[in-house]
Amino acid sequence: MNALQTPQTLKNPPRKPRQHPQWYARRRLKTDRTVAIEITIKLVANAIVSAVAIAALIRLLPYQSIQQANLQELRDEVQETEALVNDQRQDFSRYFDPIQAKKVMQQQNPRLDPNQRRIILTKLEEAPPSKGEGSLTSR
Repeated sequence: MNALQTPQTLKNPPRKPRQHPQWYARRRLKTDRTVAIEITIKLVANAIVSAVAIAALIRLLPYQSIQQANLQELRDEVQETEALVNDQRQDFSRYFDPIQAKKVMQQQNPRLDPNQRRIILTKLEEAPPSKGEGSLTSR
């Protein structure tokens, strides 16, 4: 019972390709032409859009380079301004530091502290050396 069984013959023989009427061929040809025209129109439209996009990019390239130059100029100015701001911050903290307040007031004010004396250095004129005394002079 479990022996190999021979394949059974098919009840329905394979079908032959069906012959379509002539009107079906004309309709299929018309559909193919419609699809070809539709594809052609799409290709032309995409080509036009691509050409417009390329033209716009070409017009924007000089503008972009100008903007890059302006941006670099602004960055340079920002660096200079940051340097000035840092200097101002240091001065600000120096001016309002209670430890340094007295020094700052002395630098900005010509008046002296009562406990200090003004020392003025002057250049002394040297007298020519005497003939007999040598190089040392006394006064």
